[in-house]
Amino acid sequence: MKITETSLPGVLILTPAIYKDNRGAFWETYNRRAMTEAGLPELGPQDNFSLSKKNVLRGLHYQVVQPQGKLVRVTHGAVLDVAVDLRRSSPTFAKHVAVELTGENGAMLWIPEGFGHGFLVLTDVAGFAYKVTDYYSPAGERTILWNDPELAIPWPISSEDAIISDKDRKGAALRNAEIFP
Repeated sequence: MKITETSLPGVLILTPAIYKDNRGAFWETYNRRAMTEAGLPELGPQDNFSLSKKNVLRGLHYQVVQPQGKLVRVTHGAVLDVAVDLRRSSPTFAKHVAVELTGENGAMLWIPEGFGHGFLVLTDVAGFAYKVTDYYSPAGERTILWNDPELAIPWPISSEDAIISDKDRKGAALRNAEIFP
C-alpha cells in the first residue's frame, strides 16, 4: 500500500496494490497491520455505505460529539472527495484538500477527527464506503455549507445543478459553526 501525504497534515491518500488479470482485479481495502504502521488509529465499530447518483453532493459533515476518523473509498463510479480542517488551533484551519476517488483506482482517503467531509458524485452512480473510528452520534452531527465562500472549495458544479439534502442546504456558515478547538 502506497501512502501519500496531502497538504493537510494527517489527511492521507492510501493507494493499494491492485492485481489485475484476465478475470478482473483484486486489492486489499483494509489491512489493520498496514494501517497501524501508517499511524492510523484502529478502525472498526461502524462501516457505512451510500449509493448516490450524478451531481449528488453530500456534506460537509462532522461530529463534535464522538468525533470520527474516516477511511473512505469508492466501490464503483467516481467522486470528488473533500476534507476540511475544522480545528481552530491548526495552522491549516479552514483549508481543504480535494481528491478524486474512483472504483477503478482503488484510492482511499484517511480523514482524521477534527475535519469536515463531503463529496460530489461525478459519474452516473457511485458507491461510497466509510470505515469509521466511532459510532454515529445524531446529537453530535454538524454540517457546514458546502459552498461557504470562506472555504472557497472549487466544486466543479453550480448550486443549481447540485443535488443537496435539506439538512445540507441548511448547514452553518463556517464563522457560525460549532467546530473543534
